[in-house]
Amino acid sequence: MTDTSTNMRLKLPVICFILEIILIILFGVLVEYDHDTDSKLFNKHNNHHNHSDAENEFYYRYPSFQDVHVMIFIGFGFLMTFLQRYGFSSVGFNFLIAAFALQWATLMQGFFHGMHDGSKIHIGVTSMINADFCTGSVLISFGAVLGKTSPVQLLVMAVFEVTLFAVNEFILLTVLGTRDAGGSMTIHTFGAYFGLMVTRVLYRPNLSKSKHKNCSVYHSDLFAMIGTIYLWMFWPSFNSAITELGDAQHRTAMNTYYSLAACTLSTYGMSALTAHDGKLDMVHIQNAALAGGVAAGTAGEMMLTPFGSMIVGFLAGIISVLGFKYLSPILEEKLRIQDTCGVHNLHGMPGVLGAIVGAVTASVATKDVYGNGLHKVFPDVADGSRSAMYQGGMQALSLAITLGMALIGGLIVGFILKVPLLGAASDAACFEDSIYWEVPGEEPDHEEQMTVVKTEESEKLSA
Repeated sequence: MTDTSTNMRLKLPVICFILEIILIILFGVLVEYDHDTDSKLFNKHNNHHNHSDAENEFYYRYPSFQDVHVMIFIGFGFLMTFLQRYGFSSVGFNFLIAAFALQWATLMQGFFHGMHDGSKIHIGVTSMINADFCTGSVLISFGAVLGKTSPVQLLVMAVFEVTLFAVNEFILLTVLGTRDAGGSMTIHTFGAYFGLMVTRVLYRPNLSKSKHKNCSVYHSDLFAMIGTIYLWMFWPSFNSAITELGDAQHRTAMNTYYSLAACTLSTYGMSALTAHDGKLDMVHIQNAALAGGVAAGTAGEMMLTPFGSMIVGFLAGIISVLGFKYLSPILEEKLRIQDTCGVHNLHGMPGVLGAIVGAVTASVATKDVYGNGLHKVFPDVADGSRSAMYQGGMQALSLAITLGMALIGGLIVGFILKVPLLGAASDAACFEDSIYWEVPGEEPDHEEQMTVVKTEESEKLSA
């Protein structure tokens, strides 16, 4: 057995140290606190406008930030622990990628959104939330390639994906004036289809050698449900974290809340309807029950109404379960897309649904429906610079642009990740923690495998 990815003694430290040193230098040169964070600027701003410390944006945004942060590190991390011998890697690599991506995202998003006077990136609690959003998109892609990539490959993927995410986000939100508060397009659709294209390029024709490890056991599914519950609980905060304060933020949280509840019931119903002997499938419950949060992302801040958000969630649950049951096998067999976590079913299709709902809802927005609050959700429509139908058209165009950038970007990055130097587990060693981790209480056969690998590596070096 030969496995180049096991030699991480130099590869992983080199890329970790180099990336972090670059980040530290760039932060030192380009980044500074914003007016709500810098002591001198904050006091000057307060004295001029007669504001108090309690009006610092931190106090309005930090609770939402903390909820989003929990979703990124616990929610996503534990959701991917369903593989029986890949729990260390699921949580551990999630931790590694997220810690890097949030720093890189602060810079990339800052280049487009946060630079003032063309010199410095000003950061505060809102930039922290946005960086976490970008990180979430990378972790969605991680789910598609879970178990088949080395930590070095994952960090390289994050470098490029964060950059492309920031470009796509800038085009949609700034250039086109698209509304996407909860990121159905910018986060979920982009992350899912980027990851699907990467895993397509990295297709392994002999992955069947690891098929016996590409499955769950009782306790691993239970750990994955921890991630599901955390994500489900905090999703209203995720979608509403950066919306306008007041009624728009309140509405976003409420629409997401009811969408998730309706989605959960449709998920249970469809799972029992499609699974063997009418029994529930834990894969469906872990994933499809969250699809309502994804689908409510774009239209969450709009006047979707509780009734409308429940319909969206109900449909999202059905679509997601059907995707897991029928579409995933087809994608793998016909299109050679080996989607480990089924991100197409949880993030891809519900993300597209959310984008479509957002476009339709935007196209019928009127002042009669929104009142004076129209300027919070659709400022361009409120000031008469564009019609509601035009806004809806921009929303639809944004979905097409996102899909294009995700697919083309994933294609290019997939080929970059095939460089042998980056290391990748052999087909027989996929979905296996012991390739990268010191695993306590290893079974004898795994110890023997590692001994063989180390011996072969030593022989290569001596030769």
